[in-house]
Amino acid sequence: MILKSLSLLNYKNFDSKSFVFNDKINCIVGNNGIGKTNVLDAIYHLSFGKSYFNPVATQNIRHNEDFFVVNGDYTKNEKNEKVIVSLKRGQKKVIKRNGKAYDKFSEHIGFLPLVIISPADRDLIIEGSTTRRKFIDSVISQSDQNYLSDLIKYNKVLAQRNALLKYFALNHTFNADTIDVYNTQLTDYGSKIFKKRDTFLKAFIPIFKSRYEAISNGNEVVELVYDSHLFENDLNLLLKANINKDRALHYTSVGIHKDDLSFNIENHPIKKFGSQGQQKSFLIALKLAQFDFIKAQSGVNPILLLDDIFDKLDENRVGQIIKLVDDENFGQLFISDTHAERTENVIKQVHQSYEMFKL
Repeated sequence: MILKSLSLLNYKNFDSKSFVFNDKINCIVGNNGIGKTNVLDAIYHLSFGKSYFNPVATQNIRHNEDFFVVNGDYTKNEKNEKVIVSLKRGQKKVIKRNGKAYDKFSEHIGFLPLVIISPADRDLIIEGSTTRRKFIDSVISQSDQNYLSDLIKYNKVLAQRNALLKYFALNHTFNADTIDVYNTQLTDYGSKIFKKRDTFLKAFIPIFKSRYEAISNGNEVVELVYDSHLFENDLNLLLKANINKDRALHYTSVGIHKDDLSFNIENHPIKKFGSQGQQKSFLIALKLAQFDFIKAQSGVNPILLLDDIFDKLDENRVGQIIKLVDDENFGQLFISDTHAERTENVIKQVHQSYEMFKL
């Protein structure tokens, strides 16, 4: 899959900008604040219908404008595909594929597989479990529409159960039969989600370890550990056992919405015991494993975005990473950096065509 061209209208700091891309490596270079990351985020937007960096959709509209349009022309499986994401203030976002708007955004997820590696990924280490669950969900969802559908339904039922718990507390009442209805639905969706997360991680973890070993030259032992209440018991039993706690808290305290992923190095949390370089290598290995997994599931080379790749990594380690993608197993690559010469020196080490875009 190749992104042939990109055009932006009123997107973030761009009024109007167009690019025609190389099929292999594209380097977006320029000073800080010029919009390099915004170009990569626009490409991300086309795959996921949202920004990687800013969850508030209207904040992606250029200041003092009423709308934005991101337009991408792709070739996928020897077919031309046009995808447009647009948003007008006060209206719903629209995603169109070849002129036809999607009824549900979830139908688009996975059509344009993509992996991004960014300094913002450090949130996976330093933030709470929600960020790590989103990572798991984003990987599985790109190749499993049913998983995404079950996840949406689970979260909807969870919100309803939490609202009911608050209602009971405010009105000093309780109805076990109504709670049981929500317990049954949560168990149905949650059990399927748990099984798919567990199956995914059993396949994913060995890929991740192999990637980390290649980046670090095998100097450290790393581990991903999946934590879930559902390893302990059936979700329905857990929900019933914790009902008094849930009534006191006014929300649901057990379930797959509490799942987490522990990141360890040498049997210790990488958040506390990993250097900045080790943490960066850990995250890059995580994302390259994501690439490998999505490719294996979809049969398509995902687009790979490397945002500010030199952040906290020296040129030698960046060179190692670029060499990892210097074969036919990878497809199209986008790199952003502040130093054009530095980027070009590293890119020249590999034997692929490339294009430099200076903003």
